[in-house]
Amino acid sequence: MRLVIIGAGFAAMYAALSAARLRDIQGATPDEFEIALVALEPTLVVRPRLYEPNPESLTAPLLDVLEAIDVVYVQGSAETIDTKSRVVQITTGEGRRKTLSYDRLVVATGSRLFRPNIPGLAEHGFSVDSLDDAIALDKHLHGLANRPAVNGRDTVVVAGGGFTGIEAATEMPARLRDILGKDAKTRVIIVDRNSAIAPDMGVGPRPIIEEALRKVGVERRLGAGVVSLDQSGVTLSNGEHIAAETVIWAAGIRAAPLTAQIPAERDNFGRLLVDRDLRVPGVAGVFATGDAARAVCDDEGNYALMSCQHATRMGAFAGNNAAAELLGVPTRRYHQKAYVTCLDLGEAGALFTRGWERKVEMVGDIAKKTKQEINTVWIYPPRAERAAALASADPERVTDL
Repeated sequence: MRLVIIGAGFAAMYAALSAARLRDIQGATPDEFEIALVALEPTLVVRPRLYEPNPESLTAPLLDVLEAIDVVYVQGSAETIDTKSRVVQITTGEGRRKTLSYDRLVVATGSRLFRPNIPGLAEHGFSVDSLDDAIALDKHLHGLANRPAVNGRDTVVVAGGGFTGIEAATEMPARLRDILGKDAKTRVIIVDRNSAIAPDMGVGPRPIIEEALRKVGVERRLGAGVVSLDQSGVTLSNGEHIAAETVIWAAGIRAAPLTAQIPAERDNFGRLLVDRDLRVPGVAGVFATGDAARAVCDDEGNYALMSCQHATRMGAFAGNNAAAELLGVPTRRYHQKAYVTCLDLGEAGALFTRGWERKVEMVGDIAKKTKQEINTVWIYPPRAERAAALASADPERVTDL
């Protein structure tokens, strides 16, 4: 029997770890029960850190970990899923096609930045959504030093005042000074259609965020959106034109397109609706997890967010439950009551909140230390040692904050 996991992000990684853990506990061998992970590269992109400098360093190898836990790595991109025949069509890096049958499938394909059809966005916009995007932005920023300091060279506009936009914007003044020199007259401007910054964070943390933006010198344009981009900058819905050679789009994400091939119900973000075991109802043998799934995470009606924190734990439950069905043991109901946010605020430190009500617990340098520990330790793969790797994937303990 075979369990196939599509993806190499946080949810996919923990699905593989957790499935292998249960296989080990139940005494099944890799020959009896194959676990296969399909991805273009056996690499975890540390996506929550892509707003930082040197993005090319923000990856972690997975192959050694997968080999340590006897998970087969299948190199290639999953192109089509036939849920009736239980077959995944894969295109390899060399362009060859092959098929992989499954008894259970975990869709952990993640999400992508939503890029609306705004004139000039595709040609002139940057992002920190993928590794390639972040590297392109970093290369562009370093190239600014070779241009004359006119026509918005020293101005960066960040479209989107949510989590990603704030982290990208508050990091940017220091990045620009490192590249252009401390005397450069840099400007960083967040643009958002909402009337308040960080709308999802609520009123409690907002004054802290607003003060941090003032401290690092990030301007705001609220109640207005970007309507067009060109080589000279951006035009806003209120008629304002901002001269800027750098525009970063950070306004919304959607589930990866492969989820559309599963004949099931999806939400407005393209996520597959799943039950409490993370199965896709009505589609035999298919589970979805991470940013590919809309899952209830407690009995109060809160839904898992499209975040690393939720993806890791969801992945552990999905992998465990897919394996449990094949091994004939009980599944575990996904739950995630603990919820924290840790927002990087650049040189102003960070903000740490707990609970869905976003109760502020730490700010400034103390919160920054926690953010750095999360970013450099907690979210990285476990070491490639079998016992430790499998122990890290107990669904009840993953991201137990």
